[in-house]
Amino acid sequence: MSSEFVPSGWSALLALQRATHATLQVLATALVDLDLTPSEINVLANLADGRGRTVSELGAAVGARPTTLTSILDRLERRGHITRGTRPGDRRAVLIELTSSGQLTADTIRRTVTDLEHRALDGLPANTIAGLRVALQALTEVSS
Repeated sequence: MSSEFVPSGWSALLALQRATHATLQVLATALVDLDLTPSEINVLANLADGRGRTVSELGAAVGARPTTLTSILDRLERRGHITRGTRPGDRRAVLIELTSSGQLTADTIRRTVTDLEHRALDGLPANTIAGLRVALQALTEVSS
């Protein structure tokens, strides 16, 4: 990273951590009635499009290790938000799908996330948002 673009004393990682903390607090407050953890909210938001995903696909989407994701899925399944089945043509792959109550909850989460994104990012130039997307992808891939 070129030092000419980084203000002295500023850290992208620390700024990302602050932004994550702030957005999780806003989401937790807005979604308090759902009684879900941030990890459960993340999983349901990633399933909100209604497309089933394998555990490995979902793990990659939410950024969770398989053992962590399994415990999240256990809780969501007990609450009736998801089902686990097999993918047609590949009985070894566990397919995660939303139930009807899970879809309603996921839709509420997605609307809340979208509203927060609009409130935070409206007014920013498209190239700034594109740069943010590139930077976040680079930070995500650093552990790969």
